[in-house]
Amino acid sequence: MEKQVNRLKRPMNRYSFFIAVVLTAFFTVTVQGQETAQDSTKTASGKISYEKGKQYTLGGITVTGLQKFSEQTVRVYTGLAKGQPIKLPGDKLTSAIKKLYESKQFSEVDVYLAKRDGNTVYLQFDVTELPQLSDITITGVSKSKRKDIRKETELKKGMMVTDNLIVTTRNYIKKKFTDKGYLKTKVSVDTQKDTADINTVSMRIFIDRGNRIKIKQINFEGNEAMSDGKLRGAMKNTKRKFFGRFWKSSKYIIDDYKEDLESILEMYSEKGYRDARILSDKVTWNDDNTINLEIKLEEGRQYRFADILFVGNKSYTDEQLRAILRIDKGDVYNGKVLKERISGDGTPSSQDIQTLYHNSGYLFSQVNAVETKVKNDSITVEVRIREDEQATIKKVSVVGNLKTNDHVIYRELRVKPGDLFSRANIIRSIREIGQLGFFDANVTPDVKPNYQDKTADIEFSVVEKGGSQIELQGGYGGGSFIGTLGLSFNNFSFRNIFNKDAYKPLPMGDGQSLSLRLQASRTFNTYSFSFTEPWLGGKTPQSLSFSVYFSNQYRFDFRTNNVNKNESLSIIGAQVGLGKRLSWPDDYFQLSQSISYQRIELQNYGYRVGSSNAILSQGDLNNLAYSVALTRNSAGPSLIFPTYGSEFTLRAKATFPYSLVNGKDYTRPADLLQGSPEEQAYFADKYKWLEYYKISAKGKWYTELAKKLVLMSNFEIGYLGTYNNELGLTPVERYFVGGDGIAQGQLDGRETIGLRGYENNRISSIDGGSIYNKFQLELRYSITDKPSASIYTLGFLEAGNSYDNFSDFNPFRLKRSAGLGIRIFMPAFGLLGIDFAHGFDPLPGLENAVNPQKSGWQTHFIIGRQF
Repeated sequence: MEKQVNRLKRPMNRYSFFIAVVLTAFFTVTVQGQETAQDSTKTASGKISYEKGKQYTLGGITVTGLQKFSEQTVRVYTGLAKGQPIKLPGDKLTSAIKKLYESKQFSEVDVYLAKRDGNTVYLQFDVTELPQLSDITITGVSKSKRKDIRKETELKKGMMVTDNLIVTTRNYIKKKFTDKGYLKTKVSVDTQKDTADINTVSMRIFIDRGNRIKIKQINFEGNEAMSDGKLRGAMKNTKRKFFGRFWKSSKYIIDDYKEDLESILEMYSEKGYRDARILSDKVTWNDDNTINLEIKLEEGRQYRFADILFVGNKSYTDEQLRAILRIDKGDVYNGKVLKERISGDGTPSSQDIQTLYHNSGYLFSQVNAVETKVKNDSITVEVRIREDEQATIKKVSVVGNLKTNDHVIYRELRVKPGDLFSRANIIRSIREIGQLGFFDANVTPDVKPNYQDKTADIEFSVVEKGGSQIELQGGYGGGSFIGTLGLSFNNFSFRNIFNKDAYKPLPMGDGQSLSLRLQASRTFNTYSFSFTEPWLGGKTPQSLSFSVYFSNQYRFDFRTNNVNKNESLSIIGAQVGLGKRLSWPDDYFQLSQSISYQRIELQNYGYRVGSSNAILSQGDLNNLAYSVALTRNSAGPSLIFPTYGSEFTLRAKATFPYSLVNGKDYTRPADLLQGSPEEQAYFADKYKWLEYYKISAKGKWYTELAKKLVLMSNFEIGYLGTYNNELGLTPVERYFVGGDGIAQGQLDGRETIGLRGYENNRISSIDGGSIYNKFQLELRYSITDKPSASIYTLGFLEAGNSYDNFSDFNPFRLKRSAGLGIRIFMPAFGLLGIDFAHGFDPLPGLENAVNPQKSGWQTHFIIGRQF
């Protein structure tokens, strides 16, 4: 039977639909050797005539060539129905063929005019079904690689096998291995008919990846201004192999290589060679199965800046703009630097002319640099400025806060309706929202400018994260079971504490902090409660904090595993503090003041006091102190992973100098026997009211070296002094240096300072030091900053020491260490981490040993704080 409609004998591909539309639109017109409006075609029984373009009634559809599908299924795919009107040729017939190809079940579709009965026509569809995949076998690679390939190529049993599928599978697998340096990878994909089922095929994939091809040499031709070494250094991804390289492989990946070629040109441009170009590049093979990269360059001439002219600037003088631009006549021409100084480098701290205008309300200003004259090797640049009018902020809104009340966020914003637009204030607002700790670090501001009335609406989009933590743990240590219950609510609402409808499960949303912690074992128990209101009265950034705590510690005999509760140290204390955000020197400063009181009760459980190593084991000690701290914190935007800014703290804590005004003689009587009741009475009276002063300074800087890569620099120093040399240093408030830096449950005012690579507190003497210093460099890389978990890795160098008195102080006699670690912050658990640190120096007291052993490798677990 000859077909009336042209057959489509094409494998299914992306052109099939177009071909179907085009080819079915044509019919052969052959009657008696001349064209007429009457068409006919031959069949097995003769010719079937029809009138081109006339509308007929579809009398039925038959389907041939089927193996698994039924005729009814194919009819459904075509969308044609018996009795419907149809033209030959026509859109409905074209659409039917298109739908069959779109089903991705057929490789060929042919259409015939089977019969015509008056105005009724009968069509025959001749189809070839695509075979189904019954089995996949991959050879030549490991089991894990086979699993990855199946997953990545999405090869599954039952899918239709097309030529396109075979080609794309082969190309994908080959690229997968060539991208890893296996440049001679061979992949064959074969199909074989499966006799176990109708119209099915099995697929066999063989992979011969060969050896990994290394880059032996990267050679340059035509470079005079730049050495080969500098050009290779500009290629960040493509490296040649040499002995000892382990930090970057020398594999050849075409996409990375092309990117590196652009980096070479960019480096030339930054050095003034803006006309530099790559004439050719090719790959050559060596006999040892390595390759060379041959790159031919044309450098061109080096250009310099001529005059830099400013046009259109009214609000700022040329001198002010030149101070921002920081480019002088005669400097080497650098298009990248020019663009960054004009439009910014994308960082929050960018100093450029466009940002200068945006910070002054000129939201609609435009600043462009245009090369107006090129003469010899000099380029004249004209900075064209259209200032426009200053824009004001019309509306400020926040979306995404489901728990936190609006006023908690709005009071932290540095942009208010009616203010002039300021990019700096928007960035500052992002930081302040992040510093609350209630939201994901990625706070997104949406600026909606309105050119007609010179205003802008600003909408801050936040993603809320958990602001509370529950700590419930048990462990074994010190010969007994230790149980801990901790509740920390960082977004508490005290005003709704009696509102039963606000308990979900607790009243939240006002930004207050409430913490309760209970810890108990056979040898000690500790209870603490604290509350902080960051905005006292709700109108000014002035905080009120309050805390109370109580602790009992009992003597434990490691030999007998017994606890003696007749030998105890009990501490009860409270503290009230006020903090105020300052506006001078700038509003990053805060002044905090507090008054604290401790009562320390000793019952046969004492402190070493005095120079004679006497023990104070009986008596009540009172510690009433005033503290003041001046802090400046511009780090941000995230609390967990700051990328810019700094933190500084100057702190002083002091008691009243009782010994200078009470007229007592604190000289030790000569007839006192060590350990006698009289000696205990003497020390109990001497330290009844503790007196001392402490001064400390801490500073941290955060510098973003690259995206997600931050260098943190830190220094610390602390000094504990006395008013009266006869009285001596107080037995409490000492410094304990070494280890993870996590407090061990003591509440006697001691400060624990981490120095990784050494055991906890081992850098200080057993009673603690009166002076310490510490220096630190930490390189941090953020893996993820998602709300569910923030993770970053770090490498560090640390050095520090502890000293018993000022005569021993030497800021250069330090204990050094280095190591690696990781931090994971999850809202439900707080900060968790682990560090592997190597201490390079011996522990105190062992420096002069015959064979002093350095501290060596130490493992530190970090819970609830960060360095």
